[in-house]
Amino acid sequence: MKTFMFLVLLGTGLLGATAVTHSMKYFFTGSSGVSNFPEFVAVGLVDEEEMVYYDSKTQKVELKQDWMNKVTADDPQYLDRSTVRFLGDQQIFNSSIVTLKNRFNQTGGVHIFQLMYGCEWDDETGKVTGFWQYGYDGEDFVSFDLKTETWIAPKQQAVITKNKWDQNKALIAKEKNYITQLCPEWVKKYVNYGRSSLMRTELPSVSLLQKTSSSPVTCHATGFYPDRASLVWKKDGVELHENVDHGEIVPNHDGTFQMSIDLKPDASEDWSKYDCVFQLAGVKKDIVTRLDKKAILTNEQNLMMIIIIVAVAVLALAIAGIGFFIYKQKKAKRPPSPVSNPEVMEELNPKA
Repeated sequence: MKTFMFLVLLGTGLLGATAVTHSMKYFFTGSSGVSNFPEFVAVGLVDEEEMVYYDSKTQKVELKQDWMNKVTADDPQYLDRSTVRFLGDQQIFNSSIVTLKNRFNQTGGVHIFQLMYGCEWDDETGKVTGFWQYGYDGEDFVSFDLKTETWIAPKQQAVITKNKWDQNKALIAKEKNYITQLCPEWVKKYVNYGRSSLMRTELPSVSLLQKTSSSPVTCHATGFYPDRASLVWKKDGVELHENVDHGEIVPNHDGTFQMSIDLKPDASEDWSKYDCVFQLAGVKKDIVTRLDKKAILTNEQNLMMIIIIVAVAVLALAIAGIGFFIYKQKKAKRPPSPVSNPEVMEELNPKA
C-alpha cells in the first residue's frame, strides 16, 4: 500500500530512462497535534521542482522559481487567485481531519491528512496520465480511478466517502476534466515558461564505492538533471539483474539528483568485464564506468586517510608547542625591547 509521506514524495523518480515526460503535482498536508508545524501546507511542483508554496501560518503564496515571475507577469491575478484557493483548501482540510478522527474513534495524538493530485504528459506521444489520491495517517484513504470514473476505498472508514462521491456526478466530471484537460494545459504552460530550467540536462559525476573489501560495490551517480535516468550494471555488455540492488533517485540540495546501484561481483572473476552504465533522458551518449579495483573508494582508505591527517595534525601541534616553549624561555632571559619605551615609540611615530 502506497504511503503518503510529504517529504519523501518530493524525491520520487524513475528507475529507467523513458520518453521525455513532464509533470505537475500538488501536495496538500493537513495536520493535527504537530507542534512547530503549520496546520496546512500546500506545495506545487513541475517536473519535481517546487514552484509554489503556501502554509497556514503566513497565508501567502510564495514563488519558488525565478521563471514563475513570467507567469505572474502574464497573469497578474495568479497570486491572489491561488491564495484564495489555498485558503479554501485549508478550511476544508481542517474540517476533514475532525471528521476523520471521529470515524477512526480518535481523540488526541498526531494525525496527518494528505492529498496528492496532478498529471504527467508525454511530449512525444501526447499521452496523459493523472492521479487524485487522499491519505490519512500514512496510508491510502481514497483515490480516483480515471478508467472507471469511480472512487476506490481501501479502508472501511472510507466507504462512506466513496459512496457519497460516486453519486456526485458533477464532482466526477470536474475531476476528470482537470486530469485530462486543465492539468496538461498548465503543464505545457509551465514548461514553456521554465524551459531554460526544466529542459536543461546536467550530467553526473560517477564514483565506485565500497565499505569493505568484502562488501558489494556501489556505483554512485550524483549531480544529474532531470531525474529521468537509469543506472545499471553490465557484464560483457549485457545488463545484469541478479546480484544487483537498485537504489532510488533522490534529490540533492541544489535541485539535481543522485542515485546508486550495488553489485556483488564474484571475487574470482575478472572485474574489468563489469561496467556501470548511466543513461539520462534526452542525452544520447551514456556514461560508462569500468569496474576497476584501483578506482574504488573504500571506508578502509578513508579511515587510513583520517588516521594520517590526525597524526600529522598532532605532530604539528607538538612541534608548535615545543617551538612556543623555546620562544618563551628565550624571551624570559632577554631584556625588554627598547621599542616598548614611550620615548622611543614617540620617535618612531611622530605626531603630524
